[in-house]
Amino acid sequence: MNPINPHLAPVDVPDPAALAAVQELCDLTDPYAGGPAVDELFAAAMAESHAWHAERSPFFRSLYERTSPAEPFRAPLVHANFFKRHEVLSIPRDDVHLHLTSSGTTGQKSQMFFDQWTIRSAQRMVARIFERNGWIIPDQPVNYLLYSYEPARDLKLGTSFTDNYLCDFAPARQVEYALRHTGKGHEFDPFGCVAALRRFEQDDAPVRILGFPAFLWFTLERMRAMGLPPLRLPEGSLIVLGGGWKGHTDQQIGKDELYARVTEQLGIPSERIRDTFGSVEHCIPYIECDRHRLHAPVWSRVFIRSTRTLEPLPYGETGYLHLVSPYITSVPAQSVVMGDLASLHPGEECGCELNTPWFTLHGRAGVSRNKSCAVAAAELMKGMS
Repeated sequence: MNPINPHLAPVDVPDPAALAAVQELCDLTDPYAGGPAVDELFAAAMAESHAWHAERSPFFRSLYERTSPAEPFRAPLVHANFFKRHEVLSIPRDDVHLHLTSSGTTGQKSQMFFDQWTIRSAQRMVARIFERNGWIIPDQPVNYLLYSYEPARDLKLGTSFTDNYLCDFAPARQVEYALRHTGKGHEFDPFGCVAALRRFEQDDAPVRILGFPAFLWFTLERMRAMGLPPLRLPEGSLIVLGGGWKGHTDQQIGKDELYARVTEQLGIPSERIRDTFGSVEHCIPYIECDRHRLHAPVWSRVFIRSTRTLEPLPYGETGYLHLVSPYITSVPAQSVVMGDLASLHPGEECGCELNTPWFTLHGRAGVSRNKSCAVAAAELMKGMS
């Protein structure tokens, strides 16, 4: 086992007899495999997942018995907001390996609980995608700029956990955080980000920038306002963004403009800039291809639901994003309707080498008081742009 990357190591389901298909599906090493055999395996794994949660979760059992979906994919729909108000588990509390929340210092929080299988299998999915892209470099130290929360006692935010976990794929020479812990909370430090980037430019190590895109944009804007010349970060540098612009949509810019500015001001080519999508309610990694499309990996299926009827919509139409995966055994969140509006497109419309369907996000549905971690983080930026 590679000491820098233990996340590719084998991991076993809680019950090999009851979850044999789930194990086989999550053991697939090609993140974007497809075909009839894979579809059959996915259906079998979903059937096992429904049976697992129906036996262990009174909430899910009641829901499942009322809906009785005819097809394994057609699990009862649970909205992500449900987890902001209810703690529902399919495992004993003693088996909880990790507890994460979805929001920052304000707003309602999704309380998500993970057994060892669930969190490790999700981490292995990320590792498989990083491995496929050639982003696991155990012999090359890198400098990290994390546009996320500096670790603090009792910090359980999913974004902070994810960004720190992504540092496992290349050894760290230096690590700098954009959201510094002040002792009373976190504060965005734009000057510290600028100083870190200028220092990293003088080093020979590649730079990895991870986290909220809004903070990266505000850093680029600060550099321009200060009249700083463009930087040229070392070859092999990589940007992996996540968390969206929620809370600052009035200042959100298009993806193409952001990527162009990154290339202009930091010297990182477009194919080394990737956005991601994920949540604590559904930890399957959706990572952009080199054409910046969010393809569904082999371990999940993506649907779009009508905002009026919740019926599935065809390719190209916009509705609620519905994400399905049998990987999770700790919480009955194998079929989650997100608060995001999206459209789904066939794989061949992308033009990259991946053949799985991909989705485009079109913003959040409606206006909600439920604030995500990106909203809480955005509040730290007020007055700093």
